[in-house]
Amino acid sequence: MAGLPLTSAPSLGRGTHLGYALGSVGTAAFGTVPGLLLLYYLTDVRGVGAGVAGLVVFAPKAWDVLLNPWVGARSDSTTHRWGPRRPWMLAGGLALPPLFVLVFAGPGGPTWLAATWVAVAFLLAATAYGLFQVPYVAQPAEITLDPGERSTLVSWRVAALALGILLAGAGAPAVLDLAGGGRAGYLAMAGFVAVLLAVGMLGAVVGTRSARTLTRVHSEGRLRDTLRVAARVRPFRLLLAAFVVQALGIGVMLAGVPYYARQVLGDPAAGTLLFAALVGPAIVVMPLWLRLGRRVGKRTGLLAAGTVFAVGAAGLSLGAPGRTALVLGLVVVVGIGYAGLQMFPLAMLPDVVAADEAASGRRRAGVFTGVWTAAETLGLAVGPGLLGGLLALAGYRSSVGDAVVTQTAAADTTVLLGFSLLPAALVLASLPLIARYRLEPAP
Repeated sequence: MAGLPLTSAPSLGRGTHLGYALGSVGTAAFGTVPGLLLLYYLTDVRGVGAGVAGLVVFAPKAWDVLLNPWVGARSDSTTHRWGPRRPWMLAGGLALPPLFVLVFAGPGGPTWLAATWVAVAFLLAATAYGLFQVPYVAQPAEITLDPGERSTLVSWRVAALALGILLAGAGAPAVLDLAGGGRAGYLAMAGFVAVLLAVGMLGAVVGTRSARTLTRVHSEGRLRDTLRVAARVRPFRLLLAAFVVQALGIGVMLAGVPYYARQVLGDPAAGTLLFAALVGPAIVVMPLWLRLGRRVGKRTGLLAAGTVFAVGAAGLSLGAPGRTALVLGLVVVVGIGYAGLQMFPLAMLPDVVAADEAASGRRRAGVFTGVWTAAETLGLAVGPGLLGGLLALAGYRSSVGDAVVTQTAAADTTVLLGFSLLPAALVLASLPLIARYRLEPAP
């Protein structure tokens, strides 16, 4: 389908803005909760060794590195009366909620069977998530030709993302505690998250039904060609590399929340407070980050957000029993930076897509979003996997149910550093890449 002139493009209504934004409630839930709770569920509820648990969390999402670019290319070439994206989004939105519950509904034992069940169910869930996420992220580049309208879509999405992170990140541990913890508590938590997934993802499918596809993207076909196209675009390459390193740091920190609460603060119940302090500021400060980005530029805003995150995270190395109030204050600082790290890349990616269109004369949104979401998923998956591997090397002792075990000093130190200095160092390492980011002038 040929692109329509800008003057003929209809404006998107508030219903479409809201409908599209709802999808971020679902992506926030799946992007947050497994990284926060799944590693701990395996090691301290199912008794799986830390190294194996880290692999179980990492491997299914690593699969998305291959899946997501393929989904992006296939959705680019899809022809359907619903448009190229919504059929894929519907498939993912229908499949993911029950699969997420299935991850936590496995047999009681033995340990190897529990680990295998989680690995297979999580692989299927990650696949369903990719079917939704890739075309969802590609939509703004083709349902409007107006850059201002596209920015409005992203701002609605960012607000919904903040709400979704708060609902899922703080609500899931709260439901887990209210249900008494253990296997039953995790199953209740999974049911709560499944509702968020269904409302968000299916809401986006329904809410964008009136949005016309105004341009047709160009499909690069084979996976190798897709990756080659993405790698040639320097702004995309720099932004993606920085985003992956940041996602790795965030993934390590999220996975460390329950360990840090118990091993460092000596208060397992503090985990819910820690995560609420991390994501709670997002709703308040994301509009402020958006305003700052408009004033000084998105690149400068992202550099500032990364610096704030790193300073707060480094301060968490001061954590100890009796210092919960100090730690919560530092986590709020981390949360302010975290909000910016979530918002600015989402706002910068459509700019890269638009610049590539101006330079190449082709619409390749699926190419970029497929590679982007694959890399994002990989970074968030490597984080828990890295923490699990470090805990295994430190001699972390797994347990089943409510059993209490004494950890080694090396394991305690690994938990402390894995929640503080390691995430800080990773985010700082991303800043030189962001500093080199520039959009080439459009011809």
